[in-house]
Amino acid sequence: MADNEQPVTDQPTVSDAKPADAPVAHPETVTEEDVYEALEEVIDPELGLDFVSLGLVYDVAIEQEDVYVTFTLTTPACPIGPQVSEQMKEFVGDLPGVSAVHPKMVFDPSWSPEMMTEDAKFALGF
Repeated sequence: MADNEQPVTDQPTVSDAKPADAPVAHPETVTEEDVYEALEEVIDPELGLDFVSLGLVYDVAIEQEDVYVTFTLTTPACPIGPQVSEQMKEFVGDLPGVSAVHPKMVFDPSWSPEMMTEDAKFALGF
């Protein structure tokens, strides 16, 4: 080997190494934003608007591959609770990195039209 030649190795050079504090990309990690986007597919059949715009989704929590969605209905007497839970499981469950979806229906605090987005209020004439 000539004096100016470098030995060939499979080891990464110092310039190839990533800093210890560099973020590690996990393409299969779901975010709250991903979950809220999926929940925009859950439509209230009477109002024709999605649950997120209507302000019916109170909370999203992610624990590893499990997603917990706390939501309400426009009234406690509304019969679509089971249908909504199934839609949430379907749409959020289709996201990469999600192994289980746990919808939880609550009625405290009570829903009110003020919880809607401005676009939803406009669409419904509020």
